[in-house]
Amino acid sequence: MEQWFAALTLFEKIYWVIALLSSGIFVILMIMTLLGSDSDDIGGDVDAEIESDAGIGFQFLSFKNLMGFLTIFGWSGIACLDGGLNKLLTVVISILCGLLMMTAMAALFYYLAKLQSSGTLKLKNALNQVGEVYLTIGANRTKIGKVSINVQGTLRELEALTDENQDLIQSNVVRVKDVTANGILIVELLNK
Repeated sequence: MEQWFAALTLFEKIYWVIALLSSGIFVILMIMTLLGSDSDDIGGDVDAEIESDAGIGFQFLSFKNLMGFLTIFGWSGIACLDGGLNKLLTVVISILCGLLMMTAMAALFYYLAKLQSSGTLKLKNALNQVGEVYLTIGANRTKIGKVSINVQGTLRELEALTDENQDLIQSNVVRVKDVTANGILIVELLNK
């Protein structure tokens, strides 16, 4: 192994060292990501976001992406050198391959992060939604009932009151016109 490495030119040695070291670190990072820990657990947050808002941004410049760049940069450079390409073309191709890898990884993590949802029910999303009375709702807000209504893509049974002059009974079709501060829907009869 030592004889093989000693026989390489300085240019080839640089590519091999970059490829091997970055591959090792990249594999460790990917294993940690899959196991649920992250580089944040090691030494603080090492990812830098391009966007300045508090949300998840398109993280092109991050430690993981840098390791992905160096890994692909090293291995594509080795492949170019083995293919007999000159040094300038090898550097250009390996930089382009590394940038493509960074872009692909940033896009992957960006879209994976967008798949997450908080799971928090926002009752304001129920405004103007049409549903059906599940349990009788007393006229003029005298008795809390329940409505079956689709909120945030899920059918839910939520507490409701009405300002109608008659009780709303099971199977009445209603529309949400307001939400109280404590999370009770104010509904009105849709077909009067």
